[in-house]
Parts: sequence; structure tokens; C-alpha cells
Amino acid sequence: MSNKQKKKVNRLTIAELKNLVAHPDMVEMWDVTAADPRLLLFLKAYRNTVPVPRHWNQKRKYLQAKRGQEKPSYDLPDYIAQTGIADVRQTFVDDEKSSKQKQRERVRPKMGKMDLEYQVLFDAFFKHQTKPRLSNFGDQYYEGRELEIHMKEKKPGHLSDELKVALGMVEGGPTPWLINMQRYGPPPSYPNLRIGGLNAPIPKGAQWGYQPGGWGKPPIDEQGNPLYGDVFGINEEKEDEDEPPIDRTRWGELGESESEEEDEEEDEGEEEDEQGGVDESGMSSVTTYDSGMETPDAPSTINLRKMSGMETPETPLPPPSANTGEQPQLFTVLEEKKTKVGASLMGGSHVYVMNKDKKAGDVDVALQPGELEELQEGGEEFLQQKLEEKMAEEARANAGEDYSDIMAEESLKRKRKEDKKKEMKKLKKF
Repeated sequence: MSNKQKKKVNRLTIAELKNLVAHPDMVEMWDVTAADPRLLLFLKAYRNTVPVPRHWNQKRKYLQAKRGQEKPSYDLPDYIAQTGIADVRQTFVDDEKSSKQKQRERVRPKMGKMDLEYQVLFDAFFKHQTKPRLSNFGDQYYEGRELEIHMKEKKPGHLSDELKVALGMVEGGPTPWLINMQRYGPPPSYPNLRIGGLNAPIPKGAQWGYQPGGWGKPPIDEQGNPLYGDVFGINEEKEDEDEPPIDRTRWGELGESESEEEDEEEDEGEEEDEQGGVDESGMSSVTTYDSGMETPDAPSTINLRKMSGMETPETPLPPPSANTGEQPQLFTVLEEKKTKVGASLMGGSHVYVMNKDKKAGDVDVALQPGELEELQEGGEEFLQQKLEEKMAEEARANAGEDYSDIMAEESLKRKRKEDKKKEMKKLKKF
């Protein structure tokens, strides 16, 4: 027996290979001839595996069948074609020009021929631009792929207007294959597809029957029960009655917190207090003074009448002091003093004198807690000593530093430089 016959005897069948692998849908008719079919199926079913191009077993050269086909011209995308740039370009395509005219235009071209607004081109590329259709990872090109119809864009049960006109369907009428579906059943490839007159109720205003525009005969058994679904729409009415009301609030929307509700209640309570509450006797009371204020002696002093906008209401001043008999001041005007900003970070052009009662020549003396005993023993002598020390300290702080030595040294340096310059000038003359 030859080696070829031995390989053929030991070769697995397609059915046996499908039983051995985890993904039998990936098995192809030539996979059984591989050296290790199980490893081949494992690699083919592995995630993100790029398949081998399908023309690997073809005898003719790649793309040999497209030799006689005429390649269509390139069409501009819709968002570019709507700008009218193709029409503008066509006006400048002139093959009848002489060689001299073409040479002249190359040397001295005429600028500003594009009669297109900048805003139109900007909107085309930045507002109306659409993404081109791209292939997925590992999705390779093969011969004739551009001629295939993309069935993913089609949905079962949705008929285009062109198809309805071609089938001769009227508006709101049934499809021509509805009668056969009622006889043989719904399509097995789409078990969940709702078809009016088969497993779903017919539209309102439509009639059963075989007349033009009729919806045939409802598929029911001998006892009158629907065969394929709720063709009379009975269950839909029950579901509408049993369904709870739909919550239309948006997911993730923040509700009113308890603190906001309490604030609203407090605001409402304050408004009621301002407007006045109702007593048990039925008489309304008006509150015009806050809590903590002194109640006026007589109600005649309360003036509830409105005043014109130009008048200022009179505010009663507090009573004069019993000891002095003078009217107390409500505020004190601070003295303003102009200063320099200097090197300070947050300096201002003026300051206010806070301690106005302090007179010129006054000295503040601070005592430590341990010096209180010495104050009791020494009395006025101890205070006089502290006062002299404080005055001497302030005198030293207010006295300016002695810059005489520095100024003398600088003047001496300047004089030496001038003398040196004079000597250099004398040397240059010679």
C-alpha cells in the first residue's frame, strides 16, 4: 500500500471532525486533509484570528477575472458634491487651448478663479462630513466583493416604496404572499416576525376576505383558536389593562433632597408669619417686630401707612445715658492717613488711624505677670523706671542709623576713580 493510500485510510471524515472540535461550524471540506486537523480548527476558532484569503486554492491569478471590466469613475462624496465644486472645476477644463496659452498660464497663473465661499467649504468638511464605510478587523477583500448586496441594511418586514410599486400594492393593503403564509405558516427563518393577518391583528379599517385589498382568511383551527398567534388582538387589550403606568422620569435625575423641602417649608412659614396668622377667635394678627425687640408702649406709635419713595422713615434713637445725659454716638469717623506702598505685598495708598484717643507723647508700658509683686513694693518709683526704659527704647527705634561711615567710604572710592581717569587721559595725550 502506498503512502497516499495510507493517508486516505487514516483520514478523518467531515462528520467525525465536527464531533471532535468545539466549533463545528468552522469546519470546511478541505480541513480533513490537513496534517493536524484539530490544531487547524483551534487556530481558526481562536479570537481575533485573521483568516487565510479565499483565493489560496484558485488556479488562475489573483484578480484575473476583472481584466475586461470597465472601472467606473470616482464619485465625490455627497457632502463635497453638494458644494458645487465639480461644476466649478468643469468650467476650467478646456482642452482646446494652444501650447502657448498653457505655457503662459503656467508662468503667470490667474488667481482667485474658485468662486466658492469659504463658509460653504468649511460646513462641508466640518459639519456635514460623514465617515466612510470601513471593514472590520480581519475582514479581507476578495474578487467581486464590491458587487455584493449588503443584506445587513435590509430588515425583514420593511418594504421600500419602490418594491410596493413593483408588486402593485395599495396603501394599507396586504402583501401578495400573505395568502400562502396563512395556508402554510410563517417563515421558519424569522419565528419572531410579526405579520399582520397571520400572527398579528390587521390594521384598523381593514377587512378580511379575498376581494382586492382584503386580508384573506384568519388562520384558525376547528374550534376557532388562532394557529400562529394573536391574530384578533385580544391579548393586546388585556395587556394594556394589566400594565402599570409607565414611569416617564429620566434615569439618573436628581430628586429634591430633604434639606430643600425643609427650606421650602421654612420659607412658606416665614411668608405666613409676615402675612399674619389667624387666631382661634378668628381675628388676624400682624407681626411687625422681630423677636428680641422691645414692644412699644402704645399702639399709636406704630405707623403702618405707606410713605412716598422720596421720604426717609424716621428711626427713633435710643434714649440718652442716665449718667451723662448726652446722646450716645452711633458710629465714629476714623481719620484717614496717606502712606506709601513700599515693598509690601498688599499695601495701600492710605491707612486709618484706629486709636484716635491716644495723644502725642503717650507711652504704653506693658508689665509681665511676675512684675506685679515688684509694682506693689516699689509703687510709683517702679512705674517711673519702666516708663524711662520704654521711652529710651522708642527713641532708639525712631532714631535713624548712622550712615556717615558708608557715605565717606563711597565718596573716597568715587574720588579715586576720577583721579585714575585723569591720569589715563594724561597718558593718552603723550
